[in-house]
Amino acid sequence: MQEFKPVKEGKVREIYDTGDNLILVATDRISCFDVILNNTVTNKGKVLNRMSEFWFHMTEDIVPNHMISTDVADMPEFFRNEKFEGRSMLVKKLNMLPVECIVRGYITGSGWASYQKDGTVCGIRLPEGLRESDKLPEPIYTPSTKAEIGDHDENISYEKSVEYLEKLYPGKGEEYASKLRDLTIALYKKCADYARTKGIIIADTKFEFGLDENGNVVLGDEMLTPDSSRFWPSDLYEPGRSEPSFDKQFARDYLKANPDCNWTLPGEIVDKTIEKYLQGYELITGKSLS
Repeated sequence: MQEFKPVKEGKVREIYDTGDNLILVATDRISCFDVILNNTVTNKGKVLNRMSEFWFHMTEDIVPNHMISTDVADMPEFFRNEKFEGRSMLVKKLNMLPVECIVRGYITGSGWASYQKDGTVCGIRLPEGLRESDKLPEPIYTPSTKAEIGDHDENISYEKSVEYLEKLYPGKGEEYASKLRDLTIALYKKCADYARTKGIIIADTKFEFGLDENGNVVLGDEMLTPDSSRFWPSDLYEPGRSEPSFDKQFARDYLKANPDCNWTLPGEIVDKTIEKYLQGYELITGKSLS
């Protein structure tokens, strides 16, 4: 049996190269504020993998994605065991574009902090008088650079993203930047509308895209998981405060309140975090994880 080692490890995911394709494995690691915490969260990787699979299928009419299969039977023998079951996705190789495509439908988190200072979010001026967690008149696109582990992503304007991509792909900067923006907004609108019917508000999220062998833009990495998005229960939504959530905001809040915790969550916070992930997954997909 051929053995495989990760060719790249992210904060949460591991990437294996099978030759023709890649295998993305979502681990149970959890990261907050670009730091990998000392805890793992049991079954978190399965939630991330299966939720991405759900959204990839739903949005194939908007943009192609890199997913081939999530069945370990379609993967080399090395991956056909409990360690990889439910956590692995066989995907096409892409030339990933080094831009994180962030879309915000509500004002919260770092966006709210920025708005309180000068009325803008990532340089975009917003209407006066917004409250924390208010819905924005229209979703806004706020891209960032894609940082390596240990570094922080840098927010950039749309215009800066054009320049950034133009340097890497001469003659294609405007084309790729506009496609990333338009696809990001379209994906968010469709999925946010769907999630609202299931009792979830998607406050914000991020996407990553790559280029296939023909230079076509393809959706890659993960999609609309609790790691990459803020999910709020719509029945508890109340603008003017920080909202309860189905995502890792629970862990973020603990870390903010306990700056001396050495990036370690207590057991009860870990348990509550996976409980939130599972609740969100089941509401979105209509299925239990088992």
